[in-house]
Amino acid sequence: MIGSHTTRRQLLSRLGLGFGGMAFSSLLAGNASSHDNLAAMPAGNALPGLPHFAPQAKRVIFLFMSGGPSHVDSFDYKPELQKLQGQSLPDSFRKGRQSLPGMSGNQTLFQLKGSSHPFTRCGQSGAWVSNAFPHIARVADELCFVKSMVSESVNHDPAITFIQTGSPIAGRPSAGSWIQYGLGRENENLPAFIVLISRRSVDQPLSSKLWGSGFLPARYDGVQLRASKDPVLYLSDPPGIPREANRRMLDGLKELQSVQPGTAVSADADARWESYEMAFRMQTAIPDVMDLSKEQSHVFDLYGPDSRTPGTFAANCLQARRLAERGVRFIQLFHPGWDQHSNMEQDFPISSREVDQASAALIMDLKERGMLKDTLVVWGGEFGRTPYLQGRVGKGDKGGRDHHPNCFTFWMAGGGIKPGITHGESDELGYHVAQTPVHVHDFHATMLHLLGINHERFTYHFQGRDFRLTDVSGTVVKDILSKAASHGV
Repeated sequence: MIGSHTTRRQLLSRLGLGFGGMAFSSLLAGNASSHDNLAAMPAGNALPGLPHFAPQAKRVIFLFMSGGPSHVDSFDYKPELQKLQGQSLPDSFRKGRQSLPGMSGNQTLFQLKGSSHPFTRCGQSGAWVSNAFPHIARVADELCFVKSMVSESVNHDPAITFIQTGSPIAGRPSAGSWIQYGLGRENENLPAFIVLISRRSVDQPLSSKLWGSGFLPARYDGVQLRASKDPVLYLSDPPGIPREANRRMLDGLKELQSVQPGTAVSADADARWESYEMAFRMQTAIPDVMDLSKEQSHVFDLYGPDSRTPGTFAANCLQARRLAERGVRFIQLFHPGWDQHSNMEQDFPISSREVDQASAALIMDLKERGMLKDTLVVWGGEFGRTPYLQGRVGKGDKGGRDHHPNCFTFWMAGGGIKPGITHGESDELGYHVAQTPVHVHDFHATMLHLLGINHERFTYHFQGRDFRLTDVSGTVVKDILSKAASHGV
């Protein structure tokens, strides 16, 4: 029984113990550490003044190849590397520069290794694509290949964190959280930021800090959907608790909350109540969006046979299209397994085969439905791989490639990106950028621009400083933008 002196905060705590939706940890934790910002927080709509200008993209689907795929085996053809195969990396490539970009501090032999996968020119654009990606080759004219990406981190954890949050140090908001904070939700029944991780047996953990909200309120965390009975933990009602009872409890909370509005404590409680409401609505919306039984056979054929198996990259790509249709703003796919220091001759074709058809299918599917024009699709990892072999080659292992943040390749499509072009260039061995480097901050600035956001004006005040996704740098890469998207650059 609730006493006459029970505070609203105590009531929230007690009621939460009996509400299954409380276990949505990424949605339900209130955060009152920045009350100076709470008044400006959008509930479902954009912040005042956003977008800054007409956006070309309404949403982002980021196909993240966790571990760092080799650019010289996929989309960055290097005939000179093929010609010099077996020779040592020339000293001239290291003079006056970082001596070794990877993890090869104790390595003494740097034997150049050309790709085992022949490259061909594809489509009218003539883009070079290796035969490890035959399906992506068929959509090359829809893609913009950025071959001059540059990162600052050589280890996986800080490099992945850098790509996802704009900082190699954990604790900053992820890009999806920034976008949800600024632009709000299009669908009141679904989070604006959803994460899907391929189910693979690889030793490469991915933690929730990569889709966390950092110092933004916790309601801007990404929500991970799992390939299981409960796609979100504790999605189902507890045994013996009907949905009607939860509905009555939420209505009572709303009535109680209206008694004392306008205070800092009230703002925090408002955020909690909103999260409870979202959790309640998700109990209906999530099972519907995860149910692939209504998809037609030709759609499964397009994405490939793996699309019928929950948790595969192909199934997640199909889920991403369904989420995009329902107004989810930022959809993050993680496909681990690209950290190929050894056995690359065996492992690289496996990884490429797992993602090739579904990546291309997503582009074709979005285009057929008229959605590619306002959906930005991004494909890439935290860095590339070295043009030389790593490790002791022998005993059936032909070696692998080391981490390489100095130069790697992304491709982008849709949402205001100019199709059928290649931007930037690496040197003849794919070792350093030769022309027009694109830093991670530049990539983030460009992504925000396509969403109608000026990255320099998009800030959050925390601990006495105005923070932004691009930190204190970043330039929009205007050469890859369509004519319409170039406005205001």
